[in-house]
Amino acid sequence: MTRQHNRAWFGLLVILCPVFLVSMDGSILFLAMPRISQALTPTADQALWILDVYGFAVGSLLIAFGTIGDRYGRLKLLMIGAAVFGGASTAAAFAPSPELLIAFRALMGLAGATLLPSALAVLSELFPDPRRRARAIGVFAAAFAAGFAIGPVVGGVLLERFSWGSVFLVNLPVIVVFLALAPVLLREVRATSEGCVDALSVALSAVGLLLAIYGVKHAAAEGLSAVAVAAGIAGAGLLVWFARRQRGLDHPLIEFSLFRDRVFTIAIVTGLLPLAAWSAAAYLSGVHLQSVLGLPVLHAALLALPGAAVLTTFCVVTPALVDRIGKRAALVTCHFSIALGLALLLMTGVTGGAGWYVASTVVAGVGYGISFSVVADTAVAAVPAERAGAAGAIAETSNEIGNALGIALMGSLAALVFRLAGPGLAPTLGETLQLPGIAPTAAVDAKEAFVAGLHTAVAVLSLLHVALGILALRWLPQSEKALVPQASA
Repeated sequence: MTRQHNRAWFGLLVILCPVFLVSMDGSILFLAMPRISQALTPTADQALWILDVYGFAVGSLLIAFGTIGDRYGRLKLLMIGAAVFGGASTAAAFAPSPELLIAFRALMGLAGATLLPSALAVLSELFPDPRRRARAIGVFAAAFAAGFAIGPVVGGVLLERFSWGSVFLVNLPVIVVFLALAPVLLREVRATSEGCVDALSVALSAVGLLLAIYGVKHAAAEGLSAVAVAAGIAGAGLLVWFARRQRGLDHPLIEFSLFRDRVFTIAIVTGLLPLAAWSAAAYLSGVHLQSVLGLPVLHAALLALPGAAVLTTFCVVTPALVDRIGKRAALVTCHFSIALGLALLLMTGVTGGAGWYVASTVVAGVGYGISFSVVADTAVAAVPAERAGAAGAIAETSNEIGNALGIALMGSLAALVFRLAGPGLAPTLGETLQLPGIAPTAAVDAKEAFVAGLHTAVAVLSLLHVALGILALRWLPQSEKALVPQASA
């Protein structure tokens, strides 16, 4: 029994390797983008694609690869995904152009989508005892949250001594360790269900989402054009087609009927919006600290540590907190603390604001940690037991899509404000500051325009969290028993 117990926990450590990498790679570029912009000179919308195409790829393919793993083997898919992730990371580290870097980041996202659902399924096989499995899943969630939280810190530390490609090459040793140990410590897992993947639904959701976001980004960075409008309309049309198609499928990618439950809806939006706020604020603040305030990248990374520590701590302690105050109070606290933390960024400016940034990440970190920990459990508890798998898959997807949407939409909003309020010399702050012989007044104008864009984005996100906190107060029942539905007949 002791040998089997030790094998299970060693197996958990091995599983956490790809899980940690997938979450960390969603945020590791936030402090690296100024350096990447200097090396590859991407346009405004290309810079956003470098950041968020990874999250879109992971989020749009999670459910599909979960079903594929059920049919063909979770461990097999886990091994293939890890190998592809390592290869794509290596290629991204040496990408000579923004277009190729975007392509390799998308390939990393595709591989990442194979890893998360398969890792969770293999973990469940390691821990058949429900109590130990619950503890293992808690460690799994904490590792995932920690990866998101410390990604910018790891990126900053690497960039202090190495080139920008190091933020991708750091994945390789972890992948090698995983590929060496996984066949020894982990077993193959297959599900007995007969679910199938609707390839057209996968294509409609992924292409529709990317086209719609392309239209938004292109319009924000360069103004309205026929290309931007056509892409936006085509993307919206494909997403509507996708939603209607799900109603007639025996095994839909997303069961939209689950959103009729208000508790489930609040839980899923709580999975999406805090991740959107965290990613947008982290990215824009990283540019502010380096390009506006002129801080070294390592200094900026160290400033992110207090918030990362708070986020990870609250992810771990939230289950105990929920036991004391209930899910309703925890979710309300989540949204109002994030709203307050984001509002503190409104105090930043062209000549200062590093202290306000630290205060913002600490206060908002409470809410981010709660959201990471409580969303999946709340979503699953809000639906009948036979639909728990679908609810959990939607909860995981909302996290990844939220991470990507935050950068895409709020980054586009900030880019739009910069284009309208800036000196008009270049479409981004980085490109403007690199112009030869730029006048000091023009540089100050560009920095002020960027700060205005940052303030606009965080103000919108703060107000959205206030609104969601109020909805949680009104919609969520005060009794914990009311959160648990009766199984359908």
